[in-house]
Amino acid sequence: QLKHSVKGIENPSCLWGRVVRGLGGDAVTAEQYDSLLAQMNLFYHDVTQDLRKLKPESLEEGQVCVVYWSVMKSWCRAVVESVIVDSVSRKARCFLVDYGERLVVPSDQIRVAVQNFLRLPFWVRRFHLAGIKPTTLRVSIYEEKAELIPSTHWDSSATLYLHNLLQASTQTEAVLLESESDSTSIELYVTVGNIKICTNDDLVAKNMAFYIRDLADGGGQEELDKLPVMLSSRILTQTVFPTSNKPTAQTQPPPVDHSHRLHSLFHSSSSTSESGPAEAERTCRSEEDWACVRVLYCPQVLPSDPRGSGILVHSALPVEPYTNLDDAPITDALRWVLRRKRNNAPSPADRYSWPAVALGCNTVVVSPNADQPLSYLAPLLTHILLNSIFTPLTSSAGPLAVLLCPGWEKVQAVYDLLEELKVVPALHPAVVLLGIHKDEAKAVRIPKNCLLVVTTPFSLVRLLSCHCFLFLRLCHLVLDEADQLFTHAPDQMLTILQHFQKVTSSEEMASCPQQLIAVAKRWTSNMDGLLANYMPYPSIVISVPEEAALYGNVQQIILMTLESSKTSVLLGVLDFNPNVGQKTLIVTDSSQEVEDVYQVKPHNKSAFCLKTHEGLTHKFDFVIQQWRKDIGPGTHVILVITNECLKCLGIRDATCVVHYGFPTSPKVFGGRLFCMAENFRNLSERDQAESCPHPTRSVLLISDRNARHIVGVLRYLVRANTLLPPELLSFAQGIHVAREDQKTHRPLCSYLKSFGVCRDSSVCPDRHRFISHLDQSLLPATGVIEVVPLYIKTASVFYGRIVRKEDEGFQSMASEMNSFYADKKPGATEVLEGGLYAVQEDEVFHRVKILSVPDRGDRLFFSVLVRFIDVGKEEEVKSHQILQLPEKFHALPGQAVEIIVCRVKPADSETDWHPKVTRAMSQKIRGLQHRARAVFSLGNTVFVDPMVRVTQVPGMKTVINEYIVQSEILNTGMGVSNPEHLDRLRTLYQECNMGSDKEAGLLSG
Repeated sequence: QLKHSVKGIENPSCLWGRVVRGLGGDAVTAEQYDSLLAQMNLFYHDVTQDLRKLKPESLEEGQVCVVYWSVMKSWCRAVVESVIVDSVSRKARCFLVDYGERLVVPSDQIRVAVQNFLRLPFWVRRFHLAGIKPTTLRVSIYEEKAELIPSTHWDSSATLYLHNLLQASTQTEAVLLESESDSTSIELYVTVGNIKICTNDDLVAKNMAFYIRDLADGGGQEELDKLPVMLSSRILTQTVFPTSNKPTAQTQPPPVDHSHRLHSLFHSSSSTSESGPAEAERTCRSEEDWACVRVLYCPQVLPSDPRGSGILVHSALPVEPYTNLDDAPITDALRWVLRRKRNNAPSPADRYSWPAVALGCNTVVVSPNADQPLSYLAPLLTHILLNSIFTPLTSSAGPLAVLLCPGWEKVQAVYDLLEELKVVPALHPAVVLLGIHKDEAKAVRIPKNCLLVVTTPFSLVRLLSCHCFLFLRLCHLVLDEADQLFTHAPDQMLTILQHFQKVTSSEEMASCPQQLIAVAKRWTSNMDGLLANYMPYPSIVISVPEEAALYGNVQQIILMTLESSKTSVLLGVLDFNPNVGQKTLIVTDSSQEVEDVYQVKPHNKSAFCLKTHEGLTHKFDFVIQQWRKDIGPGTHVILVITNECLKCLGIRDATCVVHYGFPTSPKVFGGRLFCMAENFRNLSERDQAESCPHPTRSVLLISDRNARHIVGVLRYLVRANTLLPPELLSFAQGIHVAREDQKTHRPLCSYLKSFGVCRDSSVCPDRHRFISHLDQSLLPATGVIEVVPLYIKTASVFYGRIVRKEDEGFQSMASEMNSFYADKKPGATEVLEGGLYAVQEDEVFHRVKILSVPDRGDRLFFSVLVRFIDVGKEEEVKSHQILQLPEKFHALPGQAVEIIVCRVKPADSETDWHPKVTRAMSQKIRGLQHRARAVFSLGNTVFVDPMVRVTQVPGMKTVINEYIVQSEILNTGMGVSNPEHLDRLRTLYQECNMGSDKEAGLLSG
């Protein structure tokens, strides 16, 4: 039995076939093409793909593309042979290069051939029967006789006879003789019953053909038997395969590696090889010389419509998305700026949210790029600039819009973007960042022509406490990174929202637009209240599937099980007698798991089970047709499917998803949950805010095989308020500890050192555990020390030198260096990474260590990154500034140590110090000697509390404390006390030491 075959016959001079190695077939080759077909179907069936990118912009003859073939229910590679255009549609006549079929395909069923799907050569090749030419019957009316003569075209009876022979054969073999430019000559043998027939000879015997060698020998037509042969009429009862012109050379694929070619045991070259036609070589008819062929052909194509976009849109008012920047609802000036910034392609969320924002609707947007202000600024500014409210109200003054950001860095970034967008002359935006001092808020003056204020929740609340009358005509409130705003400033956000609601509900503002925009990367429970209490008739756009599931209030159920017990646990979860109709997806990791789960399907009349996987892509249409049928109470439709196939069916109306195969990431998890999108709650409709017509469930089966993936999904489950088994939490904690143990090559987290806590340890790449051999310090951990800050990294972190009376080595070396370079300044002849050199700054010479040297190429001048080992800073310097450092200046170790001032941190839940505070401290303390009490040390870091500037009264032993550094930081209004700082560090240090001692005890025991 032959597994693989040649796929079409047009006439004896045009056979389309597949070369198969040996009589047993080539399983490896077949597997390669089966895998390619499965990958193509998964890719082109994927409803989340952007069709605008997959549809070809134009169709041309010879163009390689991918088309949908309804008979196979599959996407197939094809070559366009001709384009048919009429007043209604555009179609293409295509040749299926892996099946040898021709069909007419509507343009909406044609896709661009992705390069990855062209890695294998076309599977069918063109063959012709060797050594024969066609004959035809010539009838002479005058002479009243018929005779056979040579012809240029094959008679239809010859084609039909050959077709019937192939259909009746039990085995088909061929000897490949020679390759021409577009075809390979063969001698074709078919086995009918127990008789092997050479079709070349048989056609001659039936007087349907003649041997070419007869003409070459000069015999001509006289040598032929001119009497026609009467054939049985039953061979004419079948339809002949339509004769058509041969495909042009353009049907060949791009050059590919020979290692991916269909392998032939013959020495003749394929016409599709990248080396072109090769000289033919005759081979002996040994058993190894056979190649097997089989002929089949199939009918025509129907379209497969893509479904879904992976974006959740709930809107009280209809929203029409735009497709490109030309159609975007923004002003031409903003459109020009966006093009200049190369922001031509809108994100999926922008396409749906911009129209709503530009219309002045209350809008909530959750998308991956929500931290980019451009995701909402362009349509918002368009609405403000073009709206009639732009004319100032006569009864009040103040800004029309307030834009809230989570921190000072984002405030500055938004303001810089407003300047780039060229709206400053029209809106006169102002940045308001206030410290915690009350007098600072009282002193604020907002210009009268200011229409837009960019600030933080903390600063705005302080401003409202003193100048609430300045915000009486507030119409637009924008919450940038709303999830962060509600997490770090919940009380301030409540105050601001109440003020906004009070202002917009006043009679004077009744005729003015009222708009609240919330943009976030994640959905939080606070947004439920935001929508319910402050955003009537909102538009909700969520382009992150897992966040859409949180919004949709999907119930998460966690079940711990052994791998061997998963099937029985699965059956216990399913409800086979539901009160209302249910549709359940069981998602697995592999095709084998699909088969295993399907085999244990329940014998219950109310449960209707379906399955599909990569090996059943031709059944996608049947499966989705059955799934979409209406179901009544008591019916339960269950579909067992792999994760890859899930994207191809576009299911959105499931009521339950069972994760039989563990999702490897939150993104995969969200993609599965989004299959229930039609049953998510809809908070844009007030009457549906509290109820969900079809409660949705997600059942996650966790076994011992899922260890490495648990942590990522666990963070999501915590946000969903899922009840987590204690053993799962314990296991996740163990994984977290193991991951921390793998960070031995990373430095200790700078936030942990500076403030006693990391801003987000789940994503921070640095180390959060002390390791004795890395963090052991030779610096003083107690006592009074003298320090000189030389480089102010932040307001509370400095680099400098510890001054010791008995140690004069550094001062002596510095003096010698100045003397050495006073006479000559030898430039470095070669700059090597890790080497010590010198650099001059102002009148001082510093030792530097080269951290990295770029690939200079042909450049004469370049920059290198260096560390000033006696100052502590790192920066780039020009190569010509680097001086050779004599060996005698190498001996003294680097003098710079890190100095951290304890018990202070940025105010308003900021993660970093405001540059204003850092600049003020740099101006005050840099280069001056201070007295400090060391309280802790780690590696090259010493922690001090307090740090005081001490001045000695001339002529007396009395000293005066000019200022305390901590107090100076707090006096800026941008810092607050952090009393837990040192306690947290010491506790963590003790925990790590106890763990090390316990481990050492276990090892010694």
